[in-house]
Amino acid sequence: MDNIYATDNLDFIYQALKSDGRLGRLVDELRKALDCYSDDEQNVAIRENIVFRQFVDRLLTDRERAVFYGLPEGCRMRENAKILSPENLKCGMHVWIGEGAILDASGGLEIGDHTSIGPGVYVWTHSSHMTNIFKANYPGSELIVRKPTKIGSGVFLAGPSVVSAGTVIGDRTLVQPMSYITESFEGKCVVGGNPARLINKL
Repeated sequence: MDNIYATDNLDFIYQALKSDGRLGRLVDELRKALDCYSDDEQNVAIRENIVFRQFVDRLLTDRERAVFYGLPEGCRMRENAKILSPENLKCGMHVWIGEGAILDASGGLEIGDHTSIGPGVYVWTHSSHMTNIFKANYPGSELIVRKPTKIGSGVFLAGPSVVSAGTVIGDRTLVQPMSYITESFEGKCVVGGNPARLINKL
């Protein structure tokens, strides 16, 4: 089967659209985008993910989207949420993932049952800041550090908040909005702040 993302096929689509004068500027912007396309293996794979997952994502309900991304029974996933390296995600049942959340599972991510990940929450399992400091900011750099991150069961992680790689949020923890989790918490507590600290025991 021909690669429908190849630049010659995309150029044909552009020419067909250009023949309709009503599209004007939109078609010109499409041409600019087509000029940036590369047919190498990595870009083709990424493009397929964008086209299929990002487009189909917008056609689904919260529950349907969770099934589409392979999440367990009872999970719900809002629009514009993203899972990086989903093959490394161990997700419990009845998990809710809010709008615009980013779950980075590249270093191993575990989320327990009945946990809510709020809108705009970023959960990280890797850090690449050393690639910038040592000017080695390229894909696959050996300076990228990956650490498993765990979010327990019955956790309410309000957004927007950030969870650093290698941390553990214990069961039944409430994380206040605008928090930056830089250390682990045992559970049954309220935490918040930047950096997050223990506020109350439950």
